[in-house]
Amino acid sequence: MNEMPVRIRAAGARVEAGAATTESSHSRYGHSLSAAIGILGGTFDPIHYGHLRLADEVRAALGLAEVRLIPAGNPYHRATNPPHASALQRLEMAQLAVAEFPGLSVDPREALQATPAYTVETLESLRAESGVTPLLLLLGIDAFVTLPAWRNWTRLFELAHLVLVARPGFSVPHPLTPVLEAQWALRAIDNPDLLSLGSGRIYCQPVSPQPIAATAIRAMLRAGQPPDGLLPAAVVAYIENHSLYRT
Repeated sequence: MNEMPVRIRAAGARVEAGAATTESSHSRYGHSLSAAIGILGGTFDPIHYGHLRLADEVRAALGLAEVRLIPAGNPYHRATNPPHASALQRLEMAQLAVAEFPGLSVDPREALQATPAYTVETLESLRAESGVTPLLLLLGIDAFVTLPAWRNWTRLFELAHLVLVARPGFSVPHPLTPVLEAQWALRAIDNPDLLSLGSGRIYCQPVSPQPIAATAIRAMLRAGQPPDGLLPAAVVAYIENHSLYRT
């Protein structure tokens, strides 16, 4: 899931102003998404509370069965700027991090894949395993606007719903490119009940701002500054034990 991972700082979407909510869609709309699976891909270099809290907030707000974090193994779009930690190290950090969040899990398939993985291929694999269970792909707006550059991007709508995560009050930057604007007009919904079946919808979910960035965390670690409160303690210990992000 390497095209463009969610970037917590840049996320925006067409949402109502006001605070994000953790109330489940079941209680608000009377229709349960308790069987649905959320998918959040990213480099996670390193994984931090911004990723974790966003994923858990969306899970709670929509009443999902779980959100699976999928660390990218060999991001094709990072060929000239590869991740600082190895795929295995980023996978192990993610596995440690979700211990604090019972509704989150880690899917290792991309991290264990030797060749670059593409979102469409990962979703095809997940769809083959999950049958008719709804899959919800979580994206930031910065990733969403680049969809036409992704491999076989329209196939994504056959495999999953898209949930655009956003700080309250932010909006999708219209007009989009014509091909993406056409998809938006066809697929955008305001009622999450419609995510409980099938695939192909686009829904905007407001989330609390998470002003945490992996780039800033790596800079702190290089400077010898403790990233207090930004990462789970188990991840900090792993980074120290493996001497990561020192250069």
